[in-house]
Amino acid sequence: MTLDTTHRNRQMTHFDGHDQIWLFGYGSLIWKADFPFLERRPAHIHGWVRRFWQGSHDHRGTPEAPGRVVTLVREPGATCHGMAYRITPEVLGPLDVREKNGYLREVTRLHFEDAAPPQSAEGLVYLATEDNAAFLGDAPLEAIAEQIAVAHGPSGPNRDYLVNLAQALRELGVEDPHVFALAERLPHPAGA
Repeated sequence: MTLDTTHRNRQMTHFDGHDQIWLFGYGSLIWKADFPFLERRPAHIHGWVRRFWQGSHDHRGTPEAPGRVVTLVREPGATCHGMAYRITPEVLGPLDVREKNGYLREVTRLHFEDAAPPQSAEGLVYLATEDNAAFLGDAPLEAIAEQIAVAHGPSGPNRDYLVNLAQALRELGVEDPHVFALAERLPHPAGA
């Protein structure tokens, strides 16, 4: 089972020759922008919903006990809100490593939430589809919350990922029933 998508992402040539690229973040990229960027703007994309259906074997879990992180699932008429970053192409190298666990770069149309021009732009999103080796898919919300509550990986507890994402979405004024329902079902840590 091959999980590492770094090499495949580096073969993408769509933005070759560009000196800047817009990147759409819908998960940890909203609240953990640990990379240099030129500009940051709230944005959304159409036709997708955020779901905790992707396994995390490298950041929020282990190969033996994977955590769960978000990916996007197609849903006609849906809107997924997040954060857009204008970056230089050099930033993609470290991002390809960060997003290597089943995520592939895809081209998407971003729509900015503020009034500044441009109102939309072509950009990239890292997307983990159901045909990648780490895809876990749907499950009852209680089961997903329980898995998130106990998983832990090199980047820390899986529960922190969910709590930080829910908080970041609230700060953006975004309603996300899936994320908020999971956060409500998250068991309290022992001793809390």
